[in-house]
Amino acid sequence: MNSAKHQTIIQGIKEGDYQILKAFYKKNLPHVRKFILKHHGRPEDVEDIFQEAVVVLYHKLRTEKLETKVMIDTYFAGICKNMWRNQLRKQQLIAYQNWLVDTSEDTEASILETLLLEDQQALYQKYHAQLNPTSSQLLQLFFEGKNMKTIASYMGYSEGYTRKKKHLIKNRLLQGIQQDPVYEELVAS
Repeated sequence: MNSAKHQTIIQGIKEGDYQILKAFYKKNLPHVRKFILKHHGRPEDVEDIFQEAVVVLYHKLRTEKLETKVMIDTYFAGICKNMWRNQLRKQQLIAYQNWLVDTSEDTEASILETLLLEDQQALYQKYHAQLNPTSSQLLQLFFEGKNMKTIASYMGYSEGYTRKKKHLIKNRLLQGIQQDPVYEELVAS
């Protein structure tokens, strides 16, 4: 794609040009759909993410001097992928928190279920307490749903280093939990 055509697309998106937006949708929606459906998404997720990403792209083009080193389609695909990954993280966080804390007040819950939940929480807390304060804080910010840019700014790290550090901390925590003999008993339950 030549630079003039690239600039025409960007200008058309900024101005809300119907024909350019229609062509942009037609070209990009199949790629976004394929990615999201391949990564545990539903058809309605595709529409939601695509629409939100178009709004993000529009705002970035209107409010920022956006200079990309890649074509606008590639940049847009990156926005969609990041938004979907964030959505998955939020879903995993909710599932993870539900695993850690039983928020239901079901009076018919069996004693065994309550004991299992307490054992799971104790196992997590045991290995979480072994983390240094900085690692614990980074992980807590992540579990609160903060994005990497915010966490990096708060922690005083670069965004790339923050991602790597979070990944290493989670792996260390998971490894400790999975190597604990109690973990095998809990999984077998």
